[in-house]
Amino acid sequence: VDKYETTQAELDKKEDELSSGPVMDKVKESIKTRDNATVEAVEPNLQSNPENVKRVESIISAADWDFLFPKRSPEYTYSNFLKAVAKFPAFCGSYDDGREAEAICRKSLATMFAHFAQETGGHTAWWDVPEWRQALVHVREMGWSEQMLGGYNGECNPDVWQGQTWPCGTFANGEYKSYFGRGAKQLSYNYNYGPFSQAIYGDVSVLLDNPELVADTWLNLASAVFFFVYPQPPKPSMLHVIDGTWQPNERDIANGLTPGFGVTTQIING
Repeated sequence: VDKYETTQAELDKKEDELSSGPVMDKVKESIKTRDNATVEAVEPNLQSNPENVKRVESIISAADWDFLFPKRSPEYTYSNFLKAVAKFPAFCGSYDDGREAEAICRKSLATMFAHFAQETGGHTAWWDVPEWRQALVHVREMGWSEQMLGGYNGECNPDVWQGQTWPCGTFANGEYKSYFGRGAKQLSYNYNYGPFSQAIYGDVSVLLDNPELVADTWLNLASAVFFFVYPQPPKPSMLHVIDGTWQPNERDIANGLTPGFGVTTQIING
């Protein structure tokens, strides 16, 4: 069998060619992360909190969090939310080109919270709060627990590229871990856990081996911010839809894809 061999230097050069230019520069800026030690030091009202966290705190207080999400699972704490924001500086970050950071932040939060209501809401008409205040009820997909087998792991097969790129963790008996929905955006499948793990830890294996962390730690909300700031090729990121970075081309317009809440929904489920 013929083999093609290359070097890391050649791969790095090719990556640079494919990821250079003004559009990719904006993408790379939007997905930058802070180190986890800084993130985990974040708590409400600390003077040391990063700038984007302070902006969020000025808009959504702990009391607001309690009001908006009174039925939430206890793992979704206000502190965890602030840590999630801290990990991704572009979320509710600043702009140096005249765009209004606070207005963009408010719109980003409203959009994200609306998606929380859809993805993890109680959707129960007879509860004592309206449906828009029923978000974050589920931290794990309904019907699933950590020891259940056969959940969303069809792409774990090491013979396929998904299984090779994002190798699934296993239980003690050798069966693959389950990558059912966890967290505020119900992160699912190894091909989402792996990239999220890379963004958080610089290592795809951490969350593939320990997917429960996406439910039990601040990652339950960071997974939602991750999905918000990362493009979903060929679709843009939700952040770039909201802050005006993404502008529809002729084909987008012909298909009714114009900046607004509808496109953010299409990015998730379209």
